[in-house]
Amino acid sequence: MTIQWQPGQLDSDLTEAGFDTLAVRAGQRRGFEGEHGETIYTTSSYVFRDAAHAAASFAGDEPGNVYSRYTNPTVRTFEERLAALEGAEQAVATASGMSAIMATVMSFCSAGDQVLVSRSIFGATVSLFDKYFKRFGIQIDYITIDDLDAWRAACTDKTKLLFIESPSNPLAELADIRALSEVAQQAGALLVVDNCFCTPVLQKPLALGADIVIHSATKYIDGQGRCLGGAVAGSAEYMKEVLGFIRTAGPSMSPFNAWVFLKGLETLRLRMMAHCSSAMNLAQWLEQQPQVTRVYYAGLESHPQHELAKRQQENGFGAVVSFEVQGGKEAAWRFIDATRMISITANLGDTKTTITHPASTTHGRLSPEERSACGINDGLLRIAVGLEELTDIRADLQRGLAAV
Repeated sequence: MTIQWQPGQLDSDLTEAGFDTLAVRAGQRRGFEGEHGETIYTTSSYVFRDAAHAAASFAGDEPGNVYSRYTNPTVRTFEERLAALEGAEQAVATASGMSAIMATVMSFCSAGDQVLVSRSIFGATVSLFDKYFKRFGIQIDYITIDDLDAWRAACTDKTKLLFIESPSNPLAELADIRALSEVAQQAGALLVVDNCFCTPVLQKPLALGADIVIHSATKYIDGQGRCLGGAVAGSAEYMKEVLGFIRTAGPSMSPFNAWVFLKGLETLRLRMMAHCSSAMNLAQWLEQQPQVTRVYYAGLESHPQHELAKRQQENGFGAVVSFEVQGGKEAAWRFIDATRMISITANLGDTKTTITHPASTTHGRLSPEERSACGINDGLLRIAVGLEELTDIRADLQRGLAAV
């Protein structure tokens, strides 16, 4: 009988494997039990052979596990699998998407440095930059996401990072990642792309010239709204800095959550394709409704950056559809309250379709002036299209339209 594996070795040689094979098998190392599924290592610490082995491990002179705050076999499997899917040399897992952003900025910036940030970002990300990073002396300047001249003009010799979400939350605004990477290179800065909405199924920022990719694994990587987690991916050189911050500051991913995310990655492409198909159908349908004044979805030909989306996103345009209804906040709230199946929650990336009013939830901590600058008005609604029957989602949205 031929033995296909040895304890501690990678599951198989996947150097030429395709995306779906990597999503199922990358990073797995079977133990002496020959387990088929990935193991959850619920341990905080590890035993060393002797004192010399312990000293070498802590010093980094010998590879191996030291302490689960920064070395855990289950977490490592998730990191290696995600890195393979993103085309990165290495990934570092974090406790949440927000901690992934924090770890990235804290790893590469010091007091007096400048970070250029797209105006079109998640509300909590704005709070992180404005209320906390500024407190530590980091200069934060906001730039219109698609204005390349403005990005160039804002760069100085102190610029360390350019940070974007593309597509943005919730208006599906896009950056030309390849062009913006050239701006970053000319400034001697790093381009950081939050790839949460697309996942590597739809978009690979590193292949487009980005230096670092950030994920909220809580969203589509999990896919069922079960766990919190995040990740940073890029070159081994950059990830060494990020891992150093995680090791010291401790915003680490738990082994159980890493195992859940591994299971999510196995079905990621299947789910994203189904999400995208339903979202496109609903976006086209919403455009035809008289109560709707505008639909924000890059898959629509009416979207001003539709051609750019086709160039840099593969396989689809995502699952988030935002739209404005007549009547402002009162009408938007009536719409939400009239639905009966769709979940009223700000989370997204779930098998269950969700709906939220960004101006009073995800962007509610911003001032009216800040919301206006981000394009978030009181009549805006955001739906994250799930995996229910399309006819049932549409019927529930029709209840909302009738209430408007």
